[in-house]
Amino acid sequence: MITVTFITNEGKTATAEPNSNLLRISLREKGGIPFKCGGGICGTCRCRIEAGIEHTDTVKPKEKKHLTEADLAAGYRMACQTFVSGDIAVSWIPRGPNGKPISE
Repeated sequence: MITVTFITNEGKTATAEPNSNLLRISLREKGGIPFKCGGGICGTCRCRIEAGIEHTDTVKPKEKKHLTEADLAAGYRMACQTFVSGDIAVSWIPRGPNGKPISE
């Protein structure tokens, strides 16, 4: 089993089978990663892998439509397109009911 730490959700942790989809883990375990479509179209599930980026699969073409090379280099991925093979920690920008980022 692998462990996913949802930093933005008060450090909540969840376990999952290796090679699980990050958004599906979040949905199943109430991790809190925001999403709308779940299919790589909207970009809402943009998140940052804070630790364990080496435990994620290769970047998909759908992600490259929403993330720049600088974003990818900084550890950003789209949760709906990311499969996890080992322990990771993930954060994201919280969003309000209107889908817009909540100012800190």
